[in-house]
This record gives sequence, C-alpha cells and structure tokens, in this order.
Amino acid sequence: MKRNNTIKSIGYALKGAYLLLKTETSIQIQAIIAIVMTIAGFYFQLSSTEWILQILTIALVMSIEGLNTAVEKMADFIHPEHHHRIGFIKDIAAGAVFIAAVAAIIIGAIIYIPKIF
Repeated sequence: MKRNNTIKSIGYALKGAYLLLKTETSIQIQAIIAIVMTIAGFYFQLSSTEWILQILTIALVMSIEGLNTAVEKMADFIHPEHHHRIGFIKDIAAGAVFIAAVAAIIIGAIIYIPKIF
C-alpha cells in the first residue's frame, strides 16, 4: 500500500513540474537559461564541484519560482480582486525568487568569469 502512495506522489510531482513548465513563462525562461548554462558547463569543462554548484543553483531558482507561482495562484484563488495584503504576500514571494536569482548570478560569475577571461 505504501509503495502505491509513493508512486502516486511521484506522479503528482511530475504533473506539477510539467504544468509549471507548460504554463509559466518565467519558468520557461529559466529552463532556457538552465539549458544554456548546461551547454556552457560542457564547453568550459566545469569541475565536479562547479557542476554541483551550478546544478544546485539552477534547482534552487526554479524550485523557489515554483513555490512563488503556487503562492500567487493560491492568493489569487482566495482573493481574486486586488488587495494590498495579498499584494504584500505576493511581493515577499517574488522577493525570495529575486534573492535566489541574484545568488545564481553571483555563483555563475564566480564560475565563468575566470574561464572567459
């Protein structure tokens, strides 16, 4: 019985990832950036440590973007018309994505600037 629940949970997670990629422009853009950075990683022959940092960074940004999207969808469902408190919640969630994106840019710069110059 427990194995069946695990399989269902994985199915729901895959469905969520698919819906996120299919419907959200921000995740689509981030997926393209992730592909470009992966190609760059092969081109510049990243070390194992650099690959780990790059993969974790990509996963962090995309995961937080997914959570941000979930917060926005839930807020819109609960309170469809504009409300300053809902806007505050959405801004905080977007701020979390911004922090992760800035960290990703810094990590990318640390990895790639020495390889480019």
